[in-house]
Formats: sequence, structure tokens, C-alpha cells
Amino acid sequence: MASTSEIAKRYFAALAAHDPAQARLAKLANARTRILSQIHGAQAQPIADGVWIVRGGFPLKTMNVFLIEDDGLVTVFDAGIKDMGPAVITAAARLGGIKRVVLGHADADHRGTAPSLGAPVYCHPAERLAAESSASFRDYWQMDKLSRHGRFLLSRLIPTWDGGPVPVAGTVDEGEQIAGFEVIDLPGHAPGLVGLFRASDRLALVSDCFYTLDPETGFKGAARCPHPAFNVDNEQARDSIRKLAQLEPSAAWPGHAEPVTGDVRSQLELAATARVDGS
Repeated sequence: MASTSEIAKRYFAALAAHDPAQARLAKLANARTRILSQIHGAQAQPIADGVWIVRGGFPLKTMNVFLIEDDGLVTVFDAGIKDMGPAVITAAARLGGIKRVVLGHADADHRGTAPSLGAPVYCHPAERLAAESSASFRDYWQMDKLSRHGRFLLSRLIPTWDGGPVPVAGTVDEGEQIAGFEVIDLPGHAPGLVGLFRASDRLALVSDCFYTLDPETGFKGAARCPHPAFNVDNEQARDSIRKLAQLEPSAAWPGHAEPVTGDVRSQLELAATARVDGS
């Protein structure tokens, strides 16, 4: 597959041969895209064959959006926060454009860019109502389980992360195939949380099945169960981490911060049993 820069060179050469004025306009448009990429940090980073990550969230960039090669376009998995919209659009355009968006779940910081991406959005049936709701907070969240500092900070940040209601074009469920990945149900943090697993290289993209950061401080660390303040069912969340561990991923990428690599199974099994503040 030719690189983006090689495709651009061929395109400009063909235009120049027929219409030099149009070639100049195309070069200006491409320059604008490069400038926007720099402004918005839209250079997607490859993490595996045909898979890229766009990171966002000021100032720590702990929000992850994944782009998966899909018939010359990309499938977006997890939609990050609202402010990441320009970065995701620009990065995806450099890879051919967006075919569809699949939400790992419908929390505000995972649906944020979806309304602005101009592509059909899919989610698990149990997340559809939340995705299409105008509410930024889920009705089962227990903010009183956060520290005073965490409540103050997150109660103000979450609405700014949200892009608003997302029209859902269709739903996905366990066992379905998406761009070479299989959908896996991982409920507990959210009723319809899903991940994607690719058997060929055992890569897992799993939204908020587990955390590798403290949501109250932003500090990164070992894999852990999502914070109880945001889980619909804590024990189910732990069971989903165990389910993921049994797949023995080569790398497991969450919706925030860093992946789990190395002995992934052991780290996830430990995460499923470790105590989390607020529980």
C-alpha cells in the first residue's frame, strides 16, 4: 500500500500535467491539512499492522482513539472527547477517511467526537439509549465514591468532554467481525461495553474494560479495575477483565493512557483482584 506522501505526489503530478492552476490549489489544500495536523496533533501513531492511535486531552493526552484500516478507509474505535474531533478527522483523512465509528461504550469521554465525524455510528444495543441521550452523566454513576478533589474536578470536566447525543446507525454484539477484529462483550464498567480482538496477532482494543491510570489524578500505573464510581457492576467489571485475560492478548490497549504488554494475562488477572479506591 502506497504511503500518503507518495499518493499525494502522484496526484499532484497528474494534476500538473492537465491543469497547473488546479495543481497549485491542491498543494495549498494539502499544506493546510499538514498545518491542521500540527495544530491538532493529528499525526496518528501506528501501534500494530493497520492500526493507529490518536491521543488527546489537555494537558496529559490520556484519551485514546483508535483507527483501524478498513477497505481503504478506517473504522474509528472509541470516539474520545469533543476537543479531539479535528485531530481525529485530520488523522483519518490522511489514512483515506472514515468508514464508520464503533463506540466502546457511550460515556461522555468515549462518544465525544462521534457527532462531528460525519460517519455512521455503531454501539452495543445496551449502550444505544445512552449514546442517543443528551445527558453527560450516566444514571448509575456514584460520584460520592470519588474523593472531594475528584468530584470537584470531574464534575466540571465531564460535560466539556461530551460532544452530545449521537444518532446510532446500528448495533454490534459479541462475535461480529469488524475490520479483521472480533467484537467481545466486556460489560461491568458500562452495561454494553465492547472490545475488539484480532486473533492473527492477539491485539485487543478494549475501551474502559480496565484502567492504566487514576481518573482522579491522571497518574499512570498498572492495570486496574475501573473506578467503582463509574461502574454499573463492579464484580461484572472484574469478570470481564478475567475474560479478557483468558484470551491471552499480546497487547491490550485501554481507552486511556498506556497499554498492557509483556505477560498480559498475569497483569490482567492481578487487576481483576486488586482493590480500587472507592470500592
